[in-house]
Amino acid sequence: MTSTPMTITWDEAGETRSALWHSSNGAPAPRRIVVADDTLTAQDAYKLATGGTAMLWRGDYHNARQLLGAMARRVPDPAKAKRGAAPATVAQDFYRYRQGRTHRARILSMLLVPVDPGPVVALRRAPDVTVAWLNAFGPVAEPVLVSLQELLGAIGAQQWRTTGLHIDALDAKIHPHYGTFAPVRGEYLNLVAQADLHGADTAFDIGTGTGVLAAILARRGIKHVIATDSQARAIACATELFQTLALDGRATAIEQDMFPAGRAQLVVCNPPWLPGTPQTLLDYAVYDPKSTMLRAFLAGLPDHLNDGGEGWLIISDLAERLGLRTREELLGWIADAGLEVVGRADTVPTHGRAADADDPFHAARSAEITSLWKLRAT
Repeated sequence: MTSTPMTITWDEAGETRSALWHSSNGAPAPRRIVVADDTLTAQDAYKLATGGTAMLWRGDYHNARQLLGAMARRVPDPAKAKRGAAPATVAQDFYRYRQGRTHRARILSMLLVPVDPGPVVALRRAPDVTVAWLNAFGPVAEPVLVSLQELLGAIGAQQWRTTGLHIDALDAKIHPHYGTFAPVRGEYLNLVAQADLHGADTAFDIGTGTGVLAAILARRGIKHVIATDSQARAIACATELFQTLALDGRATAIEQDMFPAGRAQLVVCNPPWLPGTPQTLLDYAVYDPKSTMLRAFLAGLPDHLNDGGEGWLIISDLAERLGLRTREELLGWIADAGLEVVGRADTVPTHGRAADADDPFHAARSAEITSLWKLRAT
């Protein structure tokens, strides 16, 4: 998701200056910008940000990072803020929590840094961001302004990409690209790695992301796997993974919204698990507005399965435990699509948040079950 490039202006040193606004999340450009430097206090910065005024940083880069941290400490913790609120359902609590997180992100996005062609961050003691920026956003042809928060996200993503993430189900590392969700939860990968393939030799992986599920299927012996995703950055990531693992003769990634043409013996989908509105690129791997992708997968599945073929829906029941969706709704969508459940494999979470008693939704997360639903056309 990228925003249409637009020019923003501000007053500095007695003249009007301009640059392109950059936001990979499609965030609107700030309406008011003031120039700030190392003399700005955290309290004043927080007041400006909460009032809707962005600060274009002209001081030391490391001081800007410290200021951002100090601003973050002043933002009310949404987990604590809800404790004094009126009694609510778990779903209402979760909605309030997300509102708080969105508010926090908006406040922190008000600290801006200049990036010149190169790309180079035009600040004292700024790091070399060339590789991180190019991999995340592409070339810079003219000066741009970007939130420091987003720049730090690109730098962190490059570290992930360089270091890689070991996937036990592949016995190999993957290298997630910026904006492509890293599969840090191995339990759902193991479900796909262990489920009976019933001799399938063709498979579709819908919404492939990094391509990890398609790679697992190809590694297990499926001869032809087509992986689809609507995001070009995901296709580039998946293609790179297939080439690195020498699976490009078996697995192919194509830019496509949902299903490719034709049918397969096995069709796999791991849609976003929670109904909700995405706010960032990574949110698209977590939040599915009105369960749109989940419902589209179920509705389209019968037309893309070979006779006797199976669809595998990999999804957590966290949405049900948070009161965002019911099991009856899910089963109703399966039946309405002309599908029947022929099997299910369950697993419990092993990630750190499930054991974090300080998480405001610990009860739901600790009881969460992730399932691989096996579906066939009736």
